[in-house]
Amino acid sequence: MHPTNTPADPAVWRDPRAIALMIAASLTVMTAATISPALPGLERQFPQTEANAFLVRMLVSAPSLAVVFIAPWCGMIADRVGRRRMLLAGLVLFILAGSAGLVLPTLPSILVSRLGLGVALAMIMTAQSALLGDYFSGGALQRVSSAQVSARNLGGLVFIFSAGLLATIGPRLPFAIYALPLLVLPYIWRVIVEPPRQFPSAQGYAVPVAGASQRRVLVLAGGQMAVTMLFFVMPTQLPFFLSASGYTSPAMTGTALGTLMLAGGVTALFYPRIRARIGNGGNWAVGFSLMAAGFAILVGGPAQAAVFLGCAAIGAGYALTIPGFVVLSLAATPPGRRGRTGALLTGSVFLGQVLSPVLSTPALAEWGWRSSGLGLASILGGAAAIFGIVAVFPALRARR
Repeated sequence: MHPTNTPADPAVWRDPRAIALMIAASLTVMTAATISPALPGLERQFPQTEANAFLVRMLVSAPSLAVVFIAPWCGMIADRVGRRRMLLAGLVLFILAGSAGLVLPTLPSILVSRLGLGVALAMIMTAQSALLGDYFSGGALQRVSSAQVSARNLGGLVFIFSAGLLATIGPRLPFAIYALPLLVLPYIWRVIVEPPRQFPSAQGYAVPVAGASQRRVLVLAGGQMAVTMLFFVMPTQLPFFLSASGYTSPAMTGTALGTLMLAGGVTALFYPRIRARIGNGGNWAVGFSLMAAGFAILVGGPAQAAVFLGCAAIGAGYALTIPGFVVLSLAATPPGRRGRTGALLTGSVFLGQVLSPVLSTPALAEWGWRSSGLGLASILGGAAAIFGIVAVFPALRARR
């Protein structure tokens, strides 16, 4: 199976391989979002001790920690053994480890299953990232990458809503959602094929110098981690911000997070067009500007309209910034190293998720919501200005 090298192809989203990779990417959101509504009920099922309270809260972050440590090994294995086998094995482990919480009797055993879920996710995300670069290039790569961001956001809406409904019936039932990939496993088994180990030069690949490409990928992965860390302030801290602002209803939190995801899911689909018109620098300038405006609006006033408008702007901005890191990283990587690049991109996202509450919680305690929000807006606004200058200067030189 050769990579797609038709940037102008408008029907790339109809490619069965692209659909399979979008489904795989949506599992990222399922990992954390599905368990969240079940936490209070799970806590009531076990003795009220400090150890159990800690274990219940670790159920959310345990998969992310596993991904950070396991992803580098997955990258090396994917480059040596192949992507398809790793993807399929990861899906099977995801189904088994994720749904095990339905029947496991103790909190420590559930925690072990959550770590297994993280191992599965590291395998899935590393393999699908490498396959993304193997199958697609140019405009096709941009479209599929942005569609994955959209799938993650819209899938998150479905998963959170479904988990919330099931949690009202029983605290263990949300674990059943992790078995849903079983329905698409035969489809992915059929459409995902192992790409050739090396692509001939006639396919249009220009393999960059190894050292230069590795440095570029490291910088891009670091940027993706930083942006994820800033964005993840929303799902980890927004409920507490709303409570401090007088909005104590869980429905308000759910609606605000739903707005965040819906705005991101829709906006991500416009990434290829925006990037084609104003380039990577311009696209990042727009994305960071939206995120900066969103944080400023969010903490600028107590009105409900400000909450929803701020969430929408942050979600839209994040959806525009993320695809560029993936596309440029895969484009800079020779075929034989895409597994390692996929692992690095995967690890950077989850490391950003882990570090976000660790850094944001003491910052909020020290400076408060308003000052912290305006500080985030200033950081993102500065980044937008830098990329705006980068985008404008080449255009001015070209006119001369």
